[in-house]
Formats: sequence, C-alpha cells, structure tokens
Amino acid sequence: MKKSLRIIAAAAIVAIAASCAPKVAVTAHRGFWNCEEAGYAENSIKALELAQKNHFWGSEFDVHITSDLVLVVHHDAHIQGKSIHTHNYADFKDYRLKNGEKLPTLDEYLTQGEKGGTVLVFELKKQLDKAHEDYMVDQSVAALKRHGLYDPKKVIFISFSRNICERIAALCPGFTNQYLEKDLTPEEVFAKGINGIDYHYSAFNEHPEWVGQAHDRKMSVNVWTVDKDDDIKKMIGLGVDCITTNQPLKVRKILGSKENKWK
Repeated sequence: MKKSLRIIAAAAIVAIAASCAPKVAVTAHRGFWNCEEAGYAENSIKALELAQKNHFWGSEFDVHITSDLVLVVHHDAHIQGKSIHTHNYADFKDYRLKNGEKLPTLDEYLTQGEKGGTVLVFELKKQLDKAHEDYMVDQSVAALKRHGLYDPKKVIFISFSRNICERIAALCPGFTNQYLEKDLTPEEVFAKGINGIDYHYSAFNEHPEWVGQAHDRKMSVNVWTVDKDDDIKKMIGLGVDCITTNQPLKVRKILGSKENKWK
C-alpha cells in the first residue's frame, strides 16, 4: 500500500471509531497538571493532592527502590548524579523537590492517596535485576494493604518491565495491569497473562488497529503522554480507555461529555 493510501486508511479508521468511541478517562501524568507553573513538582505529594481536588480519574506516580530497600516516589533513577538503586535512602535526606518537599517514601505518598478522589496509577520502574523487581512488587502490594488501598477500584499497575507485569498478574488477580513497552503487540501481551496495554501515542499512530485488538481480548487501553489537541482528538477517536497527559484540564475540555471515570 502506498504511503498516501495508508494515511487515508488510517484516517478512515479514526473517523469510524470517533462516531462510536466510548467515554475516556483522564490520568494526570505524575500528578502533573501544570503544577510546576503553580510552584509544585511532579511526583510530589502536593501534586497528587491537586489531582485529587480536581477529581481526575487517575493520577500517575513512579516508584524506585534504594539500596537499603526503601521504596521511594521519583521518576528518574538518578538524583543529582546518584543512582537511587545503589544509594541508601539516607543519602537523599537533603534532597528537595522543586516545591520544597523531601523525597517521599511510598508510605508517605500513599498516606495522601488514602484520601481518595483519584485512582492511583502505580508505575513500578525497572530495577537492577529480577530479584529487586520482585521485592519491590511484593513490598508495594504490602504497602497498599497497610493503607487500605489494595482494591482494583483504587489502584491500577503499569510498568515497562515484563517481569514486573507478570508478577503483578500472578499476585494481584482482578487488578488492571498494563504493559508500557510497545515491543509486544496486544496479542503477545495478553499471551503473557497481562490484561492491559499503555503505549505512547506514536505506537497507536502506527498501529491504530491495536486498540481494537486489545478490546477484543477485554484488555484495557491507556495512551501516554498526549498533550497536543490533534493527538488528543485522534486518540479519543480511536476509542482508548484512558489518556495520560501533562495537560489533563485541556483533555477534560476536549472530551466534554465523553470524560469518564472508567472504573
């Protein structure tokens, strides 16, 4: 098929899907909704609080583990040149997020999460090895139980690590569990016992049919990080279940009556 015909075909798929697209949930990316302009920081407890107050369907956050096995909420694997994975939690005691908060532990973050108002979109980051990933999953599940949040209506799991997703599938049946890496098709993800996908929007631009393939298998479909108007509208038209975005207020405005709380 020539390039121009492929473009026309893809546009036709989007147009057809748009006419019957289900409602779409909105997740604030790392608790972010222009919060840095307001003096806050992504992955901060305050950003989660803001997402809760605005009643976004979901608020995403990232989890790493230190060398002394403390689970912390932070996006990057390094802080001021220090690897989180090879340093103790005490090594970061003087570190502050952009809004002045100290590096939050998972327990501190979940204390805010207990207040509700948004689903916690729990990204478990790749670690040094399988043993550390398994430990992080086990301790994350234990933390959710301590805080009364071990509930598929309150938490979904996402990860770039197949090992992490497969362990979640084994330990947490009934929870939404989404694989982030687009190296596998929905069919291949499903074959590994994982019940959802969360791909960058470029993957769905290239393979719009993946949304339908996932839904045929009763898999949830999330898309990240969608911020531009045209991309937002295209993903809505494809029928994704959730949009993860740095601009949730913009997505909310575009969705209008199509905004949904999903679960």
